Amino acid sequence: MTAGNRRNLAGFVDPKLAGFAEESRALNAARGTRRGPRTLDELRAIRSQAPPGARVVEAGGRRVPIRVCSPTGTAPRGVYLNFHGGGFYLGPTAQDGERNQRLADSLGVVVVGVDHRLAPENPWPAAPDDCETAALWLLEKDRFGTNRFVIGGFSAGATLAMTTLLRLKDRGLGDRFSGAALQFGTYDLSGLTPAGRRIADEFFLEAYAGHAPDRTLPDISPVYGDLRGLPPLLMVVGELDVLLEDNLAMAARVWAAGGEADLRVYPESLHGFTNRETGMARAARHDIREWLTRRLRA
Repeated sequence: MTAGNRRNLAGFVDPKLAGFAEESRALNAARGTRRGPRTLDELRAIRSQAPPGARVVEAGGRRVPIRVCSPTGTAPRGVYLNFHGGGFYLGPTAQDGERNQRLADSLGVVVVGVDHRLAPENPWPAAPDDCETAALWLLEKDRFGTNRFVIGGFSAGATLAMTTLLRLKDRGLGDRFSGAALQFGTYDLSGLTPAGRRIADEFFLEAYAGHAPDRTLPDISPVYGDLRGLPPLLMVVGELDVLLEDNLAMAARVWAAGGEADLRVYPESLHGFTNRETGMARAARHDIREWLTRRLRA
């Protein structure tokens, strides 16, 4: 990224984050470039068995496993519906459960994680179907003694959070969630936009939606959707993330539709950086918690 591009992003970067940049830069250099599995054999080699603890719920005649993390020692003040990352083809990990429990305790909310079906065995629309089912189950009644709901996801999970919101909007339920916290999602899986072309050769795209005759369908690539009437969005992305341009494009489309998108760019940060134990990651996680707290009060 050129110095000029960095200056253009300054409006989306908190100046206080500059103190964490050198640590992130050093860690990036030590870790090197990492990629996900590129073939079905590689995928099968690294896909781990999902940790225990899932329960099955039903809505609209469909069933989906979920994982519930409740706040310790307090009644919940809301529910956060969360979609894990993993390129649509890797399931939840023990780290996901630990992260969800920390969020439940820090916010005083129930975190509901969704174990959606995985590609390539179950390609699109299996994952959006499962995520919609979990959302409908949650909204059927005041689950967990509260009617305050927020939604979000990590990487591919952020994509699924957006497709779920678009499906709920089509059902007239788009206003039931007061906000969506989206961490570095991918919003153009068609490979047709400049942002989408940056990941056009990734195996996860073929595994998840390679069979679809038109990947500009909003249910696959939500950047092409009707983005009017969505709840406020928090969009967290690293300055060095290959998906930065995709997130900029999605935020611009939300703004053009009259919506609210709080776009925050974190310096010297790669894809998935919020999983790290760095000052930059801790700052981002704090920002997410603070933003969700405000939305739960809205």
